[in-house]
Amino acid sequence: MRDSEPPTATGDRHRRSEARLAAGCAAGFGALTFLIDWDAGTLTPARALLWLALATAVLVVLLPQRVTAGPGWLAARGLLRRREVRTDALTAVRQYAGVSAQLVLCDAHGGRLELDPRVLVDNPLLWHELDTGVRRSLERGTLRQGADVLARLGHEIDDTITRAVLKASELS
Repeated sequence: MRDSEPPTATGDRHRRSEARLAAGCAAGFGALTFLIDWDAGTLTPARALLWLALATAVLVVLLPQRVTAGPGWLAARGLLRRREVRTDALTAVRQYAGVSAQLVLCDAHGGRLELDPRVLVDNPLLWHELDTGVRRSLERGTLRQGADVLARLGHEIDDTITRAVLKASELS
């Protein structure tokens, strides 16, 4: 695993704004709970500590992963751990739907990575790195499960990019 990404690494270009939003929501929640408790006259040091802990929990829940990619690898760093997969040695790809859709990538070296597919839709350079690695996995025969999931995701990304280009050129 890499301790730091090389200068050629591609990252999520929307993460900073999402992290600022998460911090703002957590700060707003903390400030409102302090103010409400203070206004009610029930604010004590123990309750202030409780509100601070809950605001921190809100930040932890809302803070997005830092997703980066480079030639042959894709990584996601949360607050506590960094997970990485070799995209040129993928064995399985699954997509789980629900409240929060998750794309799960597994490689031949035991690596497992879960990420929101919207990160790939919003960042074509990340998708390009993943797609290049997937093509190598298919050539080598390691990817046995999930090529159809990636094909659907690729079509969705292509459609999104096409709509953005048409909108920017005022053709749609």
